[in-house]
Amino acid sequence: MSGRQMSGGRIAYCLHEPKGLAPGPDVVLLHGLGSCSEDWGFQLPALTRSHRVLALDLPGHGRSPALPHLPTISDFSNAVIEDISPELHGPAHIAGLSLGGLVALQCAIDYPDTVRSLTIVNAFARMQVPARGIGRMLGRFGLLVVAPMSWVGRWVSDGLFPDPDQEQLRALAAARLAANPRRAYLQAALAVARFDARGALSGIDCPTLVIAGEQDQTVGYQAKQRLAEGIRAARLVTLQGSGHASPVDAYIAFNQALLDFLGEVELASTCLPA
Repeated sequence: MSGRQMSGGRIAYCLHEPKGLAPGPDVVLLHGLGSCSEDWGFQLPALTRSHRVLALDLPGHGRSPALPHLPTISDFSNAVIEDISPELHGPAHIAGLSLGGLVALQCAIDYPDTVRSLTIVNAFARMQVPARGIGRMLGRFGLLVVAPMSWVGRWVSDGLFPDPDQEQLRALAAARLAANPRRAYLQAALAVARFDARGALSGIDCPTLVIAGEQDQTVGYQAKQRLAEGIRAARLVTLQGSGHASPVDAYIAFNQALLDFLGEVELASTCLPA
């Protein structure tokens, strides 16, 4: 991934400067469980036309060290905001996929003045595994305990990209997942399983876009509906034919939805009375 490599201590990130002369607010991108900032390769060309973008490696992922204890999602959000705040030019648009979506939600709950808008992709307020996904969830945890990380990577990537013509995407996802230290991956997975933001959703008042992959086998559609219903200023957009990795498997529709949303938020802010 091109861009300037940066580190705030606990959080490593890649800073992408905008190509436009009058850039909009910063955009912060938070990846999914077991991946890294390279999740967002299909979004960067579109976003950097008009925004300064920080693509992060969450703790224990990519170039960021694991936290020294059994972390919660709040610990992840604390590390994110405390490390990147000096770099931000005011409140930022924060977008998160899966694990990153949970961290983005927690940022809005704990640091509302730092968040201009939220884009939450295939995430939830509380884990609700669809019936068709229970076997895969149990399989993932079983493999994580006893199998090499390469096996975990292959198992998870098969679910993310099940179509025969997605072989290249499967292989890339498997390699990224296999590169995770087992302890750091397990810590993050347990943080996801313990996360419960249902009681705090009504306090989120920033504009929020919830994006749902219609064929997601990891997070049930109803969990995403309930998330959108719980946030006053939220809307739900469903991407037909997309699975859990919507920024990758449906990137054209995803980019359009994201850019339209950011444009609306920024236009609304310029129209506010002085």
